[in-house]
Amino acid sequence: MRKLAITLAALTGAISAQAAPLMSAEWAAQACQYWNTNHALTTDLAVRWAPNNAGRGYKVVHMYRTDCGEATKVEMTISTKGGKTICSYGGKIQHPTLNYDVDYLMNAETKRWHEMGNGEYGPMRAMMFGRLKFQGPKGEAMKVMGPFEQFLLIPGKVRGGDTCPAK
Repeated sequence: MRKLAITLAALTGAISAQAAPLMSAEWAAQACQYWNTNHALTTDLAVRWAPNNAGRGYKVVHMYRTDCGEATKVEMTISTKGGKTICSYGGKIQHPTLNYDVDYLMNAETKRWHEMGNGEYGPMRAMMFGRLKFQGPKGEAMKVMGPFEQFLLIPGKVRGGDTCPAK
């Protein structure tokens, strides 16, 4: 009986320790928390990236795993507060319509998100070879490649499972 209790406890711990699916709403909330701890994302984007927000005070990033479908998109909302760019929301889509003069939509195959997250290559190579599909202000993105690379590392910092997120 004691062995059964120990086995069940270990199994329960293993199940609860599983990561939320990569690019799920739960994962996006964790990615948002991570953003707020990354110096390049919170500080380096404040001057050259964040002010281009169409007067709204925030920018929106939608992302998804291509092999899971566009219906699984999640959102990160990036606001400026106290001279820093902070992630004020991560989760299900709250802003269904993007303004591609200021907002971003990114998608890649699960394998590619993992490769970028592990630092195997950065944003230039990802976009040049079509591994990362991207819509938004490309000129602006080119000016902030360093912090953008930090953004692409998030899937390596906030681990996510390979099952597709719920639609």
